[in-house]
Amino acid sequence: MRRIHIVTDSTADLTKEEIEKHEIHIVPLSIHIEGQTYTDGVDITPIEFLDQMSKAKELPKSSQPAAGVFKELFDELGKDGDEIIAIMMTGGMSGTVKSAEAAASMTDSKVTVIDSRFTSFGLGFQVLEACQLADQGKSVEEIVERLNIVRENTNLYVVVDVLDNLIKGGRIGKGKGMIGSLLNIKPIASLEGGAYNPVAKVRSHKQVVKYLFNQFKEDTQGKVIKGVGLSHAEGLAMAEPLKKQLEESGYMDTKFAYTSPIISTHTGPGAIGFMYYTD
Repeated sequence: MRRIHIVTDSTADLTKEEIEKHEIHIVPLSIHIEGQTYTDGVDITPIEFLDQMSKAKELPKSSQPAAGVFKELFDELGKDGDEIIAIMMTGGMSGTVKSAEAAASMTDSKVTVIDSRFTSFGLGFQVLEACQLADQGKSVEEIVERLNIVRENTNLYVVVDVLDNLIKGGRIGKGKGMIGSLLNIKPIASLEGGAYNPVAKVRSHKQVVKYLFNQFKEDTQGKVIKGVGLSHAEGLAMAEPLKKQLEESGYMDTKFAYTSPIISTHTGPGAIGFMYYTD
């Protein structure tokens, strides 16, 4: 019987247990720091990376997998007629989805490539939904239709603690960065549409937690909460109080983990990502 294989990249923040249980195929990105190249999730941990980044003179750089890496995997997975769904991190932050699309056009295997428009657990939500539906025997078309709904009902917020990496990465101007640092501004952005969109500025960790929790309550009121995730780059000053508030409100199943080095390169240390989806 033909099956559907699920492929994603290393920013999905999936656990080892989830990857093994659903036989998810991970194509890792690479990270370059201080003259060294590491494979994300393979030979450097998020904690090791944050330590190295704190000492590095230049901003680390990330690289998407080459199209040839995807093609080799697609060829192997589809050689017996199996189908493939490749769900990638947002194309607004990485060329990974483009590499996957290029490989899909070169392979003889039947591949459907999806831009998740998210990363971290926001990407992981879609990957796990796809796995569950594939296990139930749903078709590629049915899975794609469901993922469109999941994507439209997902919210992802990013909060940076220091603005240095955003400035070095060219995402905000140096003048704005200087003012932000002086005023201790904590910019809150959403990943709506797959791009970094500033939505608020607050001045303390406490105000960050208040803003995000109120947004969560507003967005989920009267709906079924399907998943919640908190990823951080040693951003426990914001992540732990927010997790506590979620638990006090009755939600006990928040996914909680260090974020991928690929993401913390952009956000810098102390950042958090908060994401959830509903039905």
